[in-house]
This record gives sequence, C-alpha cells and structure tokens, in this order.
Amino acid sequence: MSSKDQAAEQVFARRVTLAITGASGVQYGLRLLQCLVELDTQVLLMVSKAAQVVIATETDLKLPGAPDAMEAFLSEHFQARAGQVKVYGREQWMAPVASGSGAPSAMVVCPCSTGTLSAIACGASNNLIERAADVALKERRQLLLVPREAPYSEIHLEHMLKLTRMGAVVVPASPGFYQKPQSVEEMVDFIVARLLSQLGYEQNLLPRWGENML
Repeated sequence: MSSKDQAAEQVFARRVTLAITGASGVQYGLRLLQCLVELDTQVLLMVSKAAQVVIATETDLKLPGAPDAMEAFLSEHFQARAGQVKVYGREQWMAPVASGSGAPSAMVVCPCSTGTLSAIACGASNNLIERAADVALKERRQLLLVPREAPYSEIHLEHMLKLTRMGAVVVPASPGFYQKPQSVEEMVDFIVARLLSQLGYEQNLLPRWGENML
C-alpha cells in the first residue's frame, strides 16, 4: 500500500480549515495548528506568501515554499499522523476547501490580515484562502477571523461588522491579563484557548472564568 493510500485510510476525530495570512501574530496560527493536531483533528492548511515572510521574521521556523514540502515539514514538526496536515497552494482550486461539498464545517483565519478581511467581506475569491472563506459563508458554516491590527480604521470596522452580520465570528488577537501571564506563550495560549472553545473543543490552556482565578 502506498503512503498516499495509507493517508487516505486515516480517520480523524474532526476536520478544520486553517488559513494563516500575513498579519503579525503568526504564533497564534502555528499554536492553533499544534493544538488541533494534538486533538486528533485533520487540518486543511493554507499559508499565504505574506504569512511565510512573517513566519520567517517572527519565529525561528524556516518553512519551505512548496505546499508538499511545507506539508512534510509541518507534519514532522508537530508530530502529526500521516495525512493529518494537508497543505494547499494559493491557486489549488481542486482542493476540498474550494467547494461546499468538500470543505470542513469550520474555518479559522489566524491571524487574519486586514487585506484578507477586506477580500472576504467583498467576496473577492482571488485565491484559495478567500474562496475557502467564501464557501464557509455561503454554506452558513463556522468562520472565525482573528485580526491583528492597531488601530482599526473605519474600513476595517465596517468589514468586521459586515462579516459578523453574515455569521462570521471576529476574535481579535487581544489577550487578557487576568490570569497574570508570565510569558509570551501564555498570552498566545489565551487567544488559542478562545478559538478552541469557539470550535467546540474541551481545552486546558485557559481556565474558565471563575475557575482557579485566585
């Protein structure tokens, strides 16, 4: 049996689409990817070219540019099972995420650049990330957007309001401090925990409000 056949036979608890775009804060997306892998989720992943530049700037990871090579690298880095992380290119229109009949029931754009936010709000669908988000909206599926920008312009706020009215959920990358975080990693986990909760996962990154607060 070939490796592709073995990957096709893998069964995972859930499937989630994850897009990482070129805003600062790629640590949120990478940590979410790690957590989803640990939660036995198959992740259909897209990483924009701008995000690859930000990853090289903000982290020590050196991602290969080609989807197949990136898939192999991330699968090994996060110790994923065969077929658990599937990476798709910018114009890979035959990917499952491009159609309502193949896309998972949930998609997260983390972080979500304001350019991507604008394109999704306008239905541009000029690349696979934008098309996958358009599919989530048209199929009334879960779409979580994690913008990381400051300050927000009126354009950004209008796009967030428009997308919220369409059913998307905007989760700004604004970590709280009531848990007295002692590291950047704990601040990242604050946002990732909120995303996992929105997706319906039980998570232990962050206590629920009122639990172990004092």
